[in-house]
Amino acid sequence: MKASIASTLLILPIAAFSASNSPDSDFYKLAAEGGISEVELGTLAEDKATSQDVKDFAAMMVKDHGAADDKLKSLAASKGVDLPTSASIGEIATKAKLNVLSGDTFDKSYIKSQLKAHHEAIALFRKEASTGQDPDAKAFASATLPTLKKHMQAIRRVAAAAGITSKKHG
Repeated sequence: MKASIASTLLILPIAAFSASNSPDSDFYKLAAEGGISEVELGTLAEDKATSQDVKDFAAMMVKDHGAADDKLKSLAASKGVDLPTSASIGEIATKAKLNVLSGDTFDKSYIKSQLKAHHEAIALFRKEASTGQDPDAKAFASATLPTLKKHMQAIRRVAAAAGITSKKHG
């Protein structure tokens, strides 16, 4: 009896480790954290932004990233991959910074954060789509890329209207 309990206790951590150590676990983790951040920052910007363009972009982030997050959660659950339930530390810091800003300063800081976030997201999803090991994660990345590119185009337009220059990536 003691031996079977001991062997069960030894197997559980190995099973948990192998699920979280899937070849595409970094993609799942980073995509989930980014999606959570986009929804949280979008909600904040819908409330705090002074520019209607920024508010409209933020609403699109909440809607589109919320939908992508739901698909990612379903996919990860089918693979036994545990996703984070909060944004990364860096993304939490960005939210804290934005939370104390207001007016035009908030709008411009949010725009800059979105330019950076979408550049990083496009790079992450491109990499997964081309070199991922999990065919379902690759398909999710490929299917989501056009929306991320649409977001990048939209935030570039918002940035240009606000007088913010952006690098041409993504």
